[in-house]
Amino acid sequence: MIFRSTEPNISIPEQPLTEIVLQRAIEFALQPAMIDGLTGRTITYRELADSIDRVAAGFAARGFSKGDVVAIYSPNCLEYPIAFQAIASLGGVSTTANPSYTASELAYQLNDAGAKYLLTVPELLERGLEAASQSKVESVFVFGNAAGAIPFSVLLEDFDDLPKVQINPKEDAVALPYSSGTTGLPKGVTLTHYNLAANVYQLSNRELISSADTIIGILPFFHSYGLQIFLNYSLYCGATVVVMPQFDLETFLRLVQQYKITRAHLVPPIVLALAKQPIVDKYDLSSLKIITSGAAPLGNELTWECEQRLNCVVKQAYGLTETSPVTHINPDEREKIKPGSVGPCMRNTECQIVDIETDKPLGFHEQGELWIRGPQVMKGYLNNPEATAKVIDADGWFRTGDIAYVDEDGYFYIVDRIKELIKYNGYPIAPAELEAVLLSHPAIADAAVIPSPHPSTGEVPKGFVVLKSEATTGEIMEFVAGLVAPHKRIRRLEIVDKIPKSASGKILRRLLVQREIANIGEKPPEPQLTKNLQLLQQLASSFDETKRQ
Repeated sequence: MIFRSTEPNISIPEQPLTEIVLQRAIEFALQPAMIDGLTGRTITYRELADSIDRVAAGFAARGFSKGDVVAIYSPNCLEYPIAFQAIASLGGVSTTANPSYTASELAYQLNDAGAKYLLTVPELLERGLEAASQSKVESVFVFGNAAGAIPFSVLLEDFDDLPKVQINPKEDAVALPYSSGTTGLPKGVTLTHYNLAANVYQLSNRELISSADTIIGILPFFHSYGLQIFLNYSLYCGATVVVMPQFDLETFLRLVQQYKITRAHLVPPIVLALAKQPIVDKYDLSSLKIITSGAAPLGNELTWECEQRLNCVVKQAYGLTETSPVTHINPDEREKIKPGSVGPCMRNTECQIVDIETDKPLGFHEQGELWIRGPQVMKGYLNNPEATAKVIDADGWFRTGDIAYVDEDGYFYIVDRIKELIKYNGYPIAPAELEAVLLSHPAIADAAVIPSPHPSTGEVPKGFVVLKSEATTGEIMEFVAGLVAPHKRIRRLEIVDKIPKSASGKILRRLLVQREIANIGEKPPEPQLTKNLQLLQQLASSFDETKRQ
């Protein structure tokens, strides 16, 4: 059974991405496009468009040509969108790198992507230069000034006119973020101009951003979620983006109050903080009307708690790096949002729910793997046709690796990743479901659940919780037992100071699994436990969320 949007398909223009993003820059010329939240430095839409042209001309004057790749290794800053759009306008490709990467991790991406230039910040230059020395990078540029790199500002100097570049939107890549996909080392996700442009147009009737909106740019720009929302869609809509280089709760709250932020695109850990941290009450957040959460599941209880505290709409969206990224999103209207759902699929998007054992299409309320087909689906993994063929079939269906179901109204619900399901006596248990239950306990500030080897059942769910008030492990386990089926009960529980998470807000379950392996390794294992431990070690190496994107 194929599920489609209830809204009619739209015509998507085949234009270069930057032309689409900046098509109303003249209309919004004097309006702030980007504001540095820490310094107040502001770039208007006129200055943004002019800077993009100048940087593009500067790159071209130094021999940059269509198809060349620039690695951007930087936290969020005002220059990031200028660099990205300038590279795009020349038919070049930006491969965005996680600023927490080590030199060796960055070197892998530089080599795999075939980067010609590296663009970074002074604080990361030492690591950047070390990585560049292990690659074929020809020049290293830096936002600001630092010895050993070319200042980005020289690209703004008055060079010759921009070269005319013929871009084929459906074929030419514009972004190359990295994702682990389903297995193995991180892979370059080839996103074309058409992929990202299609997603911009698809968002336009569900995420109703306008030039009247001021948005907090806290999600990392290197990640597909932040890249698309802040570097493309918000600028296309004429909104003002207040940029934060990294998340700090008090700074975030201060900026929401100071700039009267109207919309926030967040991840569940930030929603959790807004719902539960006492410091939130010290700030006036009344300007905030809509929070859109993505990158990981958001429980119903947490959604309700945040909405009640902030008096704003909290809705979920869903997508993947390989889908540019958004495929599902709830409407803005509160009455059209379904709790726990990521919303209906977007226009021009088709979905199937497929049995994970037989590949048989399923119907309403039947859980299976979510398959997606649409113009936002990536061209493929860079130089890796074998990996591409594993996730995109001959008919264009992309296998997400996520377990989901759909209701009669076409609203989708994400259960968990296939490979993260806990098998208790053969019964599959979704960690995200138990995490949502744990977070509904009044004493719990944060939670994670992993599989823990067991000699007779194979695995049992083990919870890790961060407390905000007193509670015993026995009380918490009894609380969960009263809310779930017997096979889903938390069998082991540990109180910790912090739940490890990635920059995109996903729980780093692999780290907790490794911790569990180490703890079990200290005890004489039973034969069946040894077998389960080996399986757990294999599982730890394959967890998708931990291959830092």
